[in-house]
Amino acid sequence: MAGPLLEFETEMFLSLFGSDGLLVTAEGMGIDRILLQFMRVYSEEGSLVLLLNTTTPEQEYFTEQLRMEGVTHLPRTVTSDVQSAERYNVYTQGGVLFVTSRILVVDFLTDRIPAHLISGILVYRAHKIIESCQEAFILRLFRQKNKTGFIKAFTDKATAFSSGFCQVERVMRNLFVKKLYLWPRFQASVNTALDRHKPEVVELHVSLTPAMRAIQSSILDIMSACLKELKRYNPTLEAEDLSLENTLGRSFDKTIRHYLDPLWHQLGAKTKALVQDLKVLRVLLLYLTQYDCVTFLNLLESLRSSQKIFGSNSGWLFLDSSTSMFMNARARVYRIPESKKKLKVGAEAEKQKSSSVLELKRELVLEKSPKWEALTEVLQEIERENKSSQHEPGGVLICASDDRTCAQLQQCIRHSSEWMLNRLYARTIGKRDSAAAAAFELDAHKKGKGWPRKGAKGKEPAQKKNTKSTKSKKRPSLTLTQMVGKEETDEAAVMGSTGDEDELMGEEEEEEEELKLDLSSDAYYGVLKEPLIVIHPLKGLTDPHSLTRVLHEVEPSYVVLYDAELSFVRQLEIYKASRPGKTLRVYFLIYGGSTEEQKYLTALSKEKKAFEHLIREKATMVIPEEREGREDTNLDLARNLEPANATTNTRKAGMCLVVFLNGGQEQPKEPSQVIVDMREFRSELPSLLHRRGLDIEPVTLEVGDYILTPDTCVERKSVSDLIGSLQSGRLYTQCLSMTRYYKKPVLLIEFDPAKPFSLMARTDFRHEISSNDISSKLTLLTLHFPRLRILWCPSPHATADLFLDLKQGRAEPDAAAAQAVTAESDTVAESADLYNPGPYDFLLKMPGVNTKNYRALIKNADSLADLAKLSQDKLAEILGNSNNAKSLYEFLHNVTNIPVPAQRAKQT
Repeated sequence: MAGPLLEFETEMFLSLFGSDGLLVTAEGMGIDRILLQFMRVYSEEGSLVLLLNTTTPEQEYFTEQLRMEGVTHLPRTVTSDVQSAERYNVYTQGGVLFVTSRILVVDFLTDRIPAHLISGILVYRAHKIIESCQEAFILRLFRQKNKTGFIKAFTDKATAFSSGFCQVERVMRNLFVKKLYLWPRFQASVNTALDRHKPEVVELHVSLTPAMRAIQSSILDIMSACLKELKRYNPTLEAEDLSLENTLGRSFDKTIRHYLDPLWHQLGAKTKALVQDLKVLRVLLLYLTQYDCVTFLNLLESLRSSQKIFGSNSGWLFLDSSTSMFMNARARVYRIPESKKKLKVGAEAEKQKSSSVLELKRELVLEKSPKWEALTEVLQEIERENKSSQHEPGGVLICASDDRTCAQLQQCIRHSSEWMLNRLYARTIGKRDSAAAAAFELDAHKKGKGWPRKGAKGKEPAQKKNTKSTKSKKRPSLTLTQMVGKEETDEAAVMGSTGDEDELMGEEEEEEEELKLDLSSDAYYGVLKEPLIVIHPLKGLTDPHSLTRVLHEVEPSYVVLYDAELSFVRQLEIYKASRPGKTLRVYFLIYGGSTEEQKYLTALSKEKKAFEHLIREKATMVIPEEREGREDTNLDLARNLEPANATTNTRKAGMCLVVFLNGGQEQPKEPSQVIVDMREFRSELPSLLHRRGLDIEPVTLEVGDYILTPDTCVERKSVSDLIGSLQSGRLYTQCLSMTRYYKKPVLLIEFDPAKPFSLMARTDFRHEISSNDISSKLTLLTLHFPRLRILWCPSPHATADLFLDLKQGRAEPDAAAAQAVTAESDTVAESADLYNPGPYDFLLKMPGVNTKNYRALIKNADSLADLAKLSQDKLAEILGNSNNAKSLYEFLHNVTNIPVPAQRAKQT
C-alpha cells in the first residue's frame, strides 16, 4: 500500500541507517514511511529491535502494512497481558517489539530483558524525549548495559525545537546521538522529486460575504482590545508571542499558559476573565469560517445568555464591535421587514416585547456559506469531466476539518444547502423561540388575555418531527464493491451549538447509520454516487493513519481540500510522486483575506523559521566525542550519590583528594537501594533516583509507594491526588496501613514550583475545622496519625535529594518483607509479638488514652479484659494523670441507661 520509497526518502533512510542520529523532517513528508522501512529491515529473528513512543493504532497500522508486504516475522506487542516469566522468551525470539515504557523500565532494572542481545532502539516522536521521561530512562539503561546497539530517532515536529535554550541539543543528549539530519520541504532533492510529478492544483480563493467580513473585523477588534487590556493589567507580558497574529495559531493556548501559569495564583479576576475571553473569541473566529450562519448565531446567542461562562467581567459584550457582530450575525439568518418594525399600542406593544412575536415577523435569509457554492461548482465540473472522459470515472475525496463540517457537507450534497439550513434553524433557534412563544402565550392566558390562536400552534407537530432524534444502529462495514450503486437515504449528523453552560461547544447530535471502509476505524461520510464521493475529516481521528488508509483504498482522481491542513497537503504530494502514471487534481478551497488563510500561512512560516533555526544551530553545535555513550567516559551514564546540580569545584577536589589518599583507587560506595511500587514507574521519580546512584527494586506494593528503610514507608501524592484522596477517604486508609506496619510513615506531596497552589483561598480562611474543607481534613489526618510525617517537595529532583538524606546511615529495606505487607496483614512491625492491631486501634480511641501514655497501659495489661480490672487509682498511677484515669475508668465501668424494650418489659 505504501509503495516504494522516493529518491529523497531513500537518501533519508541510507543516511540514518549508516550512522545513528536524529532525523527531523517537515510535517507530512512521510516520516512513517521511513520508520516502516527500518521495521522491514529488522523484522527477522536474527535481530532484537525495540520501538518506543508509538500508540496502539500506529502499532496496528505498521503491523498491517508489513503483513501486506509479505513479512513473516511480524512485530509483536509486549504489554501487561504478557506475564513476566514469559517476556524473556518473547525477547529472545527477536524481531521488532512494541513494549510499553513502564514494562521496559522494569525489565531493564530486573535484567529480565537480555540487554546484550538488543540490536538497537527506534524512537518515534523524538521531540518528546526530555531528561525525566520514561523513554530517556530506558535509553540510559540501554546504553549502560549495551555499548554496541544503535539508537535512531524520528520526528516531524521541527517547531518543537524552537522554544527553549539549545532544545535540540538537549534532546540529542537524552537520545545519546551525535548526528542531526534535517529534511525541510525546501531542501533541493525534495523539491526536485516532488516537482517532477506534482499534482494538478486548482486554487479557489473564495470571498467572504460582506456580513462575514464585518463579523471577522469585529472579532479581531475585540481580540486586539482584550490583548491590550491583558498587557495593561500585566506589564511583564510585553512579549512578541502575544500578538494578534499569534492568537490565531493553535499554539496560542500553550503560549499564554507558559507566561501566566507561574503567576496564575497572583492574577486578578480581570486578567483571568480576559484569558477566557480570548479563548472564546478564537472559537468564534473558527465557527465563522468553518460552519454555517445558524450554528454561528446559535453559539453567539447561547454565549450571551450563559451566566456561568460570562459574568460581569466580560466587558467585550458591551463594546460597539460586539453590537455590530450580533447585528451582522442575525442579518445572515433572518431580517425583520421595515413595515413590521413599528410598535403598536395596547396589548400588541406588550406582545412585541417577546421574542415569540418577533419570530412571527421574521423573514428567513439563511445565508449560504460561500464555500458550499464553490464546492458545488467543483463537483459539477468533475461530473462533466467524468462523463466526457473515455476512462473509468475517477473517485472524489473531500477532506474537511472535523466531523461536524463533514456532516454538513454530506447534507448539502445529498439534499441541498437550503434544506440543511432550514432544518438546522428549526432544530436550534426556531425550536428555542417557539418554546419562548409558548411560555409567553401561557403567561398571557394566566393574566386573562386569552388562549393562543390555533394558527400559532399549528406548526408544533412538524417541529417535533424535525427535532426528533434517532439512535444510530450498528451495521457491518461494507467494502467498496458493496457500496457502489447503493444509494443511501438516511440523514447525516448535523450538530448545532445548544448553549449548554458547561460546554462552550455543546452539541446536539442526530446520529445516523454510517457506512465505513474496512480499513478505517474512524467515522467518515460516504456519498454514494457515480463516481464514488467520500468525505473524511482531517482532525479528531482516533487512528492517525485513518485518512491514509482511505486515500490508498479509494485512490481518488480528484481531491477537494475544503479545509487546509499542512501535513495532508504534503502527504498528497508524496502520494502523487509515488504514482507518476496516475492523474491527480487537487482543488484547494480557501477564504481569501481571512483568518483561515492567515493561519495556514503562519503555520508554513513557523515551520520554515524552525528549520532555519535548526540549520544555524547545527552549524554551531559542539558535540562531544563520547556523546553516544559507547564509552564509559560519557558523564550522562554515570551514577553517583551527588545531586545533579552539585558540580562545584570544591566537591570534585575533595573527591580527588580521597582517591589520592587511597593510593589512586576510589573507594566503592556502599550499595543503596529503594523498593518502588510498579505503578510508580509512570512518574519520573524512579529515573531520578536511579541517576543519583540508588538501586531500584521494582515490586508490587499494597502499602506505600516507596520503601526507603525497613522502618520508612513513603506514600507519594501530587496536589490533585491529595485533594481527591482526602475527599474520597482513600488517604485515611493508606495512612492507617502505613502507621500500622511501619514505624516511620511518610506522606510526600509533590508540587510544581512554577505553578504555586493554595489548598484554600485566603478569603475562605476559617478558625474552626470544617468537614468540607481540604485544610481541615489534612489537619484531622495529622491529629489522627501523630507519627505520620508530611513532606512537601517542589519537584521530583528535590524528592530524590530528600530520599538520599533519609537513607543516610540507615539499614537497607528488604523487598520480600515489603511485598509481604498487605492491608490484611495481622502483624505490626514495631511490636508484632506483643499485641494485635484490632485491640490496639480500639485502645487508642478510648477516652483518656493518647499516643504518649498508651505504651504504659500495654505494659500493665495483657488484654482489654485485664485493663477493665484495674482500679481508678492504679490507672492514675500508670497514666500519670488523674483526669485521664477518671475518663478511662468511667468509660470502662459506667453503664448507659438504655430504655428497656416494650416486649421485654411485659415479659418481666
